[in-house]
Amino acid sequence: MTDDFDDFYRDTSRRLVRYAYGLTGDPAEAQDLVQEAYARAWQRWRRLSGYEEPEAWLRLVVNRLSADRWRRLGVRRSRAAADPPPAPAAPPSEDTVLLVRAMRTLPPAHRRALTLYYLLDRSVGEIAAETGASTGTVKSWLARGRAGLAATLGTLEAAADPAPAAGTRKGAGHAH
Repeated sequence: MTDDFDDFYRDTSRRLVRYAYGLTGDPAEAQDLVQEAYARAWQRWRRLSGYEEPEAWLRLVVNRLSADRWRRLGVRRSRAAADPPPAPAAPPSEDTVLLVRAMRTLPPAHRRALTLYYLLDRSVGEIAAETGASTGTVKSWLARGRAGLAATLGTLEAAADPAPAAGTRKGAGHAH
């Protein structure tokens, strides 16, 4: 039974993907429809293999799946048209922009460790397991990443702050 289905799949899958692509105009959607059609065919293969044209049955399934897709898109469009447009998203804060800029200066391993630790609340042990590094290495990445951020943020903050340096007065050195 499995060999028959495998042969059927090999003989028909390329044609069916082309057919689905013609219906949808979207290669990824076409592949999804065809995958679903073959999954349904596999579930009914005992009966379907006796049909005179099992490929025609697959095309019918792809037609129906495609029509369902268009119907769902139409419903989404009409709902979206009825709803007021969403409010524009607020721009990121200056702190967020500075932090992202500073993160980009870090090596990828440090950036990844900091992101996993602070944004996804992963423990050092969990980060070690996910990255394949030792816990000592993860601790080192976190420490070095924090130090790199502090140095970069200090430099960025100093460059962005127009205030005079400590101990100087505005206008100092000018005769009055």
